[in-house]
Amino acid sequence: MQLEKYTMGVGDRFAQEGEAQLHAFLAAREHGVEVVPVWNKSNREHKTVGTEPQSVRAEADAAVSALGWGGPYHVDADHIQLGTVDPFIPGSDFFTLDVADSIGTRASDADIEFFVSRHRNLTGELSIPGLARTLRIEEEDVASIAGKFLLAIQEAGKTYRHVVEQKGEENCCFEVSIDETDQPQTPVDMLFILAAVADEGISAQTIAPKFTGRFNKGVDYAGDLEQFTQEFREDLAVIRFAVQEFGLPDNLKLSVHSGSDKFSIYGPMNRAIKEFDAGLHIKTAGTTWLEELIGLAESGEDGLAIAREVYTTALDRYDELCAPYAAVIDVDRDALPSAETVRAWSGSQFANALRHVPDHPEFNPSFRQMLHVAYKVAAEMGERYRSALEQNRRTIAKNVTQNILERHLLPVFGG
Repeated sequence: MQLEKYTMGVGDRFAQEGEAQLHAFLAAREHGVEVVPVWNKSNREHKTVGTEPQSVRAEADAAVSALGWGGPYHVDADHIQLGTVDPFIPGSDFFTLDVADSIGTRASDADIEFFVSRHRNLTGELSIPGLARTLRIEEEDVASIAGKFLLAIQEAGKTYRHVVEQKGEENCCFEVSIDETDQPQTPVDMLFILAAVADEGISAQTIAPKFTGRFNKGVDYAGDLEQFTQEFREDLAVIRFAVQEFGLPDNLKLSVHSGSDKFSIYGPMNRAIKEFDAGLHIKTAGTTWLEELIGLAESGEDGLAIAREVYTTALDRYDELCAPYAAVIDVDRDALPSAETVRAWSGSQFANALRHVPDHPEFNPSFRQMLHVAYKVAAEMGERYRSALEQNRRTIAKNVTQNILERHLLPVFGG
C-alpha cells in the first residue's frame, strides 16, 4: 500500500467526531491543500475508554460514507508491539511499530559485529546532499548506534512480518517510531537506524524520530526553535539519502508525534518540506477530546456541568491521571484553578481557559494539559457523556472542525 505524501493522524478518544474531523479535510481541499486523514487510537486509549480497535475503522468508514469523501484514508494501529497488535490487524491498514521498550537493550555481539561490517562502506567522511556539514563516522560510532537501536529494530521487524503474514503487504503501510528515547537522534544515528530498518526488510513509509525540546500534549513546542529546525531539515536530508542508499520506499517520510498544537514549529516544517519536496505525517493526538469539552462548556448549563465535573474529578485524581503521561506533560499544579473557582466559571471562561489561543489572557496551559490526560473521567461517565456529545453535536463539531483546519492543516501543509 502506497502512503500518500501528506497525511495527518486524527485521534478521537470517544469515536464521535469522525464527520467533524473529515469536514476539516474537505475544507482544506477548498483551500488547495490535499491531506489524507489517518484515524489513530492506541492500545492504552482503547483500554482506558473501554473500546475495541475495530471501532476506529467503523468510525472512519461511517464518516467517509456520510460525507462522500472520495479520496484515500487510513486507520492507524497506534504504538503497537507484537504482544498487542493482533486485535488491530483486521481493522487497520497503517501500523505504528513502537520499539520504545527495546531501545537501549543490546542485540547480540554477533549481530552488532555483522551490522558494522555490512555498513563499513559508510565510515570515514560522508557528504549527504542537504547537510551543511560533512559527517565523520568511525566504526565505533556504528557499533554504539547498533548497541542502542539494533535490537529495537529487530523487534519491529518481528511485528512487521507478523502483520504482513496476516494482511499481505499490499494491504498495509508501516511507521517505525523511535521518538520515545532519552536523546534526539543525530544525522549519523538516523542514517544507521534507517540502515537497520532496511536490513530487517521493513518497508517503512514513515519514521518518527525524537527531536530536541518538549512535545507536551496539546500545547506548543517548548525548546530551541533554531535547533529543532536544523534537526528537522537534517532528518529530511538523511531520509532522502537513505532511500537511495538502502533501497527503502521512495515515499519514506518524517512523522512528528505529539505534533498537536506545536504552532511555533509549523512554519519551519512547512518551509522545509516544500524546499525538500518531502512528505510529512503529523499526529494530533487528543485535541479532538479537548474540543469536545470546549463545545460542551459553550453549549449551556447541562454541558457546562459535565465539563466542570470532568475537571473537578480529575483534580482529585491528579496523580493517577497524570503519572502515565509524566514524560509528555508539564503541569504547574500551582497554576491549576481550584474546584470552587471552576464551578463558578461561565461557559466562556471554561472554554477560554482550555482553548489553545496562547495570547488569550484567560488561556491556562496547565489546565489544558491536565484535562488532556483526564479523558478517563469522561469515559467513566459512560452514556451520560456520550449522550451529552450527541445533544450538543453542532457546537462541538464546529470546534473540532475549526481546530483541525485552522490550527493544523493550513499552517502545516498550506501555501
